[in-house]
Amino acid sequence: MDADAAWEQVERDELAVDGVAPGTGFGRSSGLRVGGRIYAIRHPDGLVLKLPEARVGELIEADDGQAWGPSPGRLMREWVAVGEAACGRWAELAAEARRFVSG
Repeated sequence: MDADAAWEQVERDELAVDGVAPGTGFGRSSGLRVGGRIYAIRHPDGLVLKLPEARVGELIEADDGQAWGPSPGRLMREWVAVGEAACGRWAELAAEARRFVSG
């Protein structure tokens, strides 16, 4: 599955969940919100997700993600970018991010 198809699947699955709505994240990028709060953003480099700081660290340590921020030099501790090489995991990670943000 390529990254665009993976994102389309994530959108379909997540928008079927009660309370999830489309929205933009940190600019014009397509994203997903729950309870008005952004939790997933389709970024040119992959998928950006809001997860607990410890989980972000785990993904970075395992080389499954990179620290992310909305501008150079401004990294955010609860945000991680998961590259296109891992697009097969995007759906499970997006669901995890939704649960975190709505929890």
